[in-house]
Amino acid sequence: MPGVIVTNPPRAEAKDVEALAGYGVATVHEAMGRTGLLGHHLRPNQQDTRIAGTAVTVLSWPGDNLMIHAAVEQCGEGDILVVTTTSPSTDGMFGELFATALQKRGVRGIVTNAGIRDTSELRDMGFHAWSAAVSAQGTVKATGGSVNVPVVIGSETIRPGDVIVADDDGVVVVPRELAREAAGKSQAREEKEAATRAAFLEGQLGLDRYGLRDTLKRLGVEYRTYEEHTGAGS
Repeated sequence: MPGVIVTNPPRAEAKDVEALAGYGVATVHEAMGRTGLLGHHLRPNQQDTRIAGTAVTVLSWPGDNLMIHAAVEQCGEGDILVVTTTSPSTDGMFGELFATALQKRGVRGIVTNAGIRDTSELRDMGFHAWSAAVSAQGTVKATGGSVNVPVVIGSETIRPGDVIVADDDGVVVVPRELAREAAGKSQAREEKEAATRAAFLEGQLGLDRYGLRDTLKRLGVEYRTYEEHTGAGS
């Protein structure tokens, strides 16, 4: 298929990316109005790791990693490679050799809707990966594709330069124009959660803190004793 390699796309400001790196995926997702999640099928190759960076996007033919080779040249410090294919693929398109080249360029990790391999080596070298599959199945380098064009994973569009945040809970994308706003909203959410956590530690119930007793009443949910509910003792 014909393709294009777009050079030097706009990127989110580094300070905004670093601000978002301080928050978990769930926090950022909720702060943005429950948007941006790339799907529950993307799982981390490592644990207890959180990264944030700017997206370099790759659209490849399934079973073909030619365009990942092309994308390496377009990657730089603070980027995260985002790879998807034109149709579903679970082949191991990415492994330790790619990670070595990307790590040299300051890339923080990879997110792919396809497969990875060399998983132990990736963990040992500290190169972070989120993928839809793990497979030793190799690939060819025979079909054109595109680099730094909008791609879709799950129901979300990722553009080059958008912010990717990834941790044990999954992956979220923040449009580059909204990075600063998302960081501010994430901070506000963390402060709100800290206050709620303190209230729960003091024994307050979520039913009262969130005003949910009225919600239960409105929905017709009733409180009954065990004897009333079962007729026991009658």
